[in-house]
Amino acid sequence: MIDKVLKKYLLLLAMATATTTAGAHEGDTLNVVRPATAIFSLDVGGAVERDTYLSPLDYKGLDVRLGYEHLQAAGFAPDRWVRQLDLGVDYTNTTNPAGNHTMHALRVEGQWALMRRWRHMPWPEFQLMAGGVTSAAGGMLYNALNSNNVVSARAHWNVGLAGQAVFNFHIKRLPVTVRYQATLPVLGVWYSPDYDESYFEMYVGNRSGLAHLGWWGNRFDMGNLLTIDLRLGGTILRLGYRNTIARTRVNGITTHGYRNAFVVGLGGEFLTTGYRRMPAATARSVSAIY
Repeated sequence: MIDKVLKKYLLLLAMATATTTAGAHEGDTLNVVRPATAIFSLDVGGAVERDTYLSPLDYKGLDVRLGYEHLQAAGFAPDRWVRQLDLGVDYTNTTNPAGNHTMHALRVEGQWALMRRWRHMPWPEFQLMAGGVTSAAGGMLYNALNSNNVVSARAHWNVGLAGQAVFNFHIKRLPVTVRYQATLPVLGVWYSPDYDESYFEMYVGNRSGLAHLGWWGNRFDMGNLLTIDLRLGGTILRLGYRNTIARTRVNGITTHGYRNAFVVGLGGEFLTTGYRRMPAATARSVSAIY
């Protein structure tokens, strides 16, 4: 009799332990696969540039950007947080209103964001994200028509806000994802000389007042990105539109840059090198946006 009771007790204990262990694995981030969405893109569109350090005129022309975006659910809470890395190299070739002179601009930029995700808002296919972003960029404008200085250097670092709205649906059997993202820097540090200060003067030691605290009173930046991702098997085809706004005013110098471009990209979802062994068959896959 005692043996039967003991056997039943041990059986119930084993069942309870197995159930608890299974429940623990369901919420365990080690049993979650986080594929990274990686997209290489090309932007082609128009740009407007003004930098009164070089010229008081608006220069308009072609803008081309090569970009890379990496999106992945965060390791510490993959269902609730998403991280993003966005890198780009941007070139513009613009002309003055008379059409008889050209100004060139080259910029390298990068931003990293961490955003909180809310799923099923308000529909099961819809999700919202919001969080913080930090960005940095550097480059220069070249205008040979200016008799004093032919180059205007650019450099800045910002922290601000980022948000996304994502909608997943199907066109027959084709999975489609529509996404809108906005980035809005709030505070930062940026470089600007005085209006008539030459780079030779800076070189020989006149370097005071070159760094400035950026806020909405003297600097405003904003990025808008609308994309449509078509998931063609293991390949993602991205079509979209990008708009960027950048305005500054300090030391008697005003600048602005506006860009509107069509975006086309190719990429896919991949497992990163962090997975040193094959995930378990029961592992959940948590995508960044899909």
